[in-house]
Amino acid sequence: MEKHIGFRRNIYLAWMDAVAAYRTETDDLETIRTRLDVLVEQQVKSLENRQVAIKILLTIWATSGETYPQLHQQALALYRKTENQTDRLWLHYGMTMLTYDFFRQGLVVIGQLSRFCDTLTPKDVKKRMIAELGELGALEKATERILFSLRDWGVLTETDQPATYAPQRRAFTASSLAIEEWLLAVAATAHSAEAMPFSDLLRLPELFPLKFTISVDHLRRSRWFEVHRQGMGWDMVNVVNVPVLSPAFF
Repeated sequence: MEKHIGFRRNIYLAWMDAVAAYRTETDDLETIRTRLDVLVEQQVKSLENRQVAIKILLTIWATSGETYPQLHQQALALYRKTENQTDRLWLHYGMTMLTYDFFRQGLVVIGQLSRFCDTLTPKDVKKRMIAELGELGALEKATERILFSLRDWGVLTETDQPATYAPQRRAFTASSLAIEEWLLAVAATAHSAEAMPFSDLLRLPELFPLKFTISVDHLRRSRWFEVHRQGMGWDMVNVVNVPVLSPAFF
């Protein structure tokens, strides 16, 4: 079952910054792998665990280009242009959600819980994940990896209660509509919905930490979307021009 979970190690934001920066400089995977090994070894001494972490990083920011070439290339182009850490977080968040469906499902659960509670515990998230996916052998540990990573990224924050975290709803604003547009294209692609109301797209639970300012009129001019009006005044949007060349990584 672990191969279907994939996201099996704590992933630090500094590592994500590094792998994205390395990928903007070269597409040679061995060069990137070697540079990452030096960085990751500072916190992960076990060779086996280090290799798993590096594989996850490469899947997100390097080999994902084989599966989602246009979204991947746009992410690299946006990363090259920004020095804003919040913008980088949007890009890391989107690329991870796109390449690891288990990670996206964890975000969905956290986003759903955050609509009703200001705080959550690992037990809350694990219980909901088991209800959604069943008793997978590695599920509980992998869920802990998601929670750790989101804490390191600032998406979940500590509270004064032990093992209790506050989801940062609508806390991160991108500096450009291009990043918002790309992230919505990622979310729609990962969600696999053919079309949905614009308002529903913005309210997908997995997008809970992101604050959008984009309008449906902007999406009408987007190369990623087509928009059409349905009865009752609904603006229905669906993602276009995002080929998937091989099965997604899980």
